[in-house]
Amino acid sequence: MSACCDVPGDRKSATWAPRVREILAWALPSAVLVVMPKCPACLAAYVALLTGFGLSFSTAAYLRWGLLVLCISSLLFVMVNRLDRTRAIVRPFKKEIDPCNTQ
Repeated sequence: MSACCDVPGDRKSATWAPRVREILAWALPSAVLVVMPKCPACLAAYVALLTGFGLSFSTAAYLRWGLLVLCISSLLFVMVNRLDRTRAIVRPFKKEIDPCNTQ
């Protein structure tokens, strides 16, 4: 057993649920960005066809911008979270270079 904390050999193997959740975290906002209509009038027409509620042009424009901001911010969040985990993979190698502070 090593004197340092966070030894890579002590990790448990990942189950399939976190992998599926991560794939969905990337796929859902990406799919919404791809499928989202580019003009507010088309968005208003899609909302009217799917739900039966009519939207004004200005409301559809605000909804479109809100969806764009939501999708891009969620993709940025997932990307930053992924980069933080990637640095966690590199961190044990750095600890091998630095001396342990155990007594």
